[in-house]
Amino acid sequence: MPRAGSNDTAEARLERLLASIRACRVCRENPRGAALPHTPRPVLRASSTARIGIFSQAPGTRVHASGVPFTDPSGDRLRAWMGVTADEFYDAQRIAIVPMGFCFPGHDAKGGDLPPRPECAPLWRDKVMTQLSALELVLLVGSHAQRWHMGKLAAGGLGKTVAGSRSHMEAEGRPRYLPMPHPSWRNNAWLKANPWFEAEVLPALRAAVRHLLT
Repeated sequence: MPRAGSNDTAEARLERLLASIRACRVCRENPRGAALPHTPRPVLRASSTARIGIFSQAPGTRVHASGVPFTDPSGDRLRAWMGVTADEFYDAQRIAIVPMGFCFPGHDAKGGDLPPRPECAPLWRDKVMTQLSALELVLLVGSHAQRWHMGKLAAGGLGKTVAGSRSHMEAEGRPRYLPMPHPSWRNNAWLKANPWFEAEVLPALRAAVRHLLT
């Protein structure tokens, strides 16, 4: 137990953890399989006071360059889905952005992004979650985050998992998990084929987000 009056607050413990994550080079120095093909640049934002979490896949090329999460068209769409401004979205005191993989994983043979690095989640995920005790609503953006945090509830694939979004939002316990498709243009066909997501899920999401922000 920290001594009374010490500086070992929840925020201080989280800041030390974030510093360790940002200094991590395991995917280059002790990788599981092929090493990361470029210099690691872990990208995440978090605070012990954040009530909303965004757990996505991994940074893309633009985010790798900027060091700021969701500085791309996917981020524009995600902010529109949530009904938040950029200032609200990047306020780490209120919204934690913690992808499954903290570094851009590189491209596959077809030019698409590779899956999150296999080293990241086993090494860091539980440690981060322990420090984010204020979370009340977590957006699970994409199947990688859904499988990790929902387990068997995400076994039916993205479409079936997202179809249960409303029931997950209404579940007891905290945090509540909201499974979502990734806001990438690659999912435009899915969104067009499933108009209920924008018609039914997004209004409930915006209301929940606004309640937690205010």
